Amino acid sequence: MATEGKNLSEYDKSRVPDAKEFRFGIVVAEWNEEITEGLFQGAFNALKENGVINENIVRWNVPGSFELIYACKKMQESYDMLDAIIAIGSVIEGETKHFDFVCQGVSQGIKDLNVHHDIPVIFCVLTDKNMQQAIDRSGGKHGNKGSEAGVAAIKMAQLRKDARF
Repeated sequence: MATEGKNLSEYDKSRVPDAKEFRFGIVVAEWNEEITEGLFQGAFNALKENGVINENIVRWNVPGSFELIYACKKMQESYDMLDAIIAIGSVIEGETKHFDFVCQGVSQGIKDLNVHHDIPVIFCVLTDKNMQQAIDRSGGKHGNKGSEAGVAAIKMAQLRKDARF
């Protein structure tokens, strides 16, 4: 397993650009709220640890992971001053194919937003086999995938800024 023994919350702060001038959007799915709130907290903390002030973080909630795509698109259109957006969700495998369709749709949708728009969208959607795996990756024994997404958002915001020159 890719995360076995790795704490997703740990990163080398010296390799993260100063983010105090950047603005971020975070879209959070309410489905599996215990997990998505943990992921949000990890992302929020990573942004704050790297200089982002509260006023430069915009949060929207949506019912589930599938709705992340629409909300991220609307955030891209509404907030042209944002430097990156983080899409936070959690899909846990059940007994039907619903899991496969949602995971594929969300992955493709977020990919499409990155291809067709100028504001990068960071994929922070857990796609786990069970609740324990999700807990372990949203603040549990493997750390927090949200922290990793926060750092990725900062790095992509810096890349976007650098690519303009």
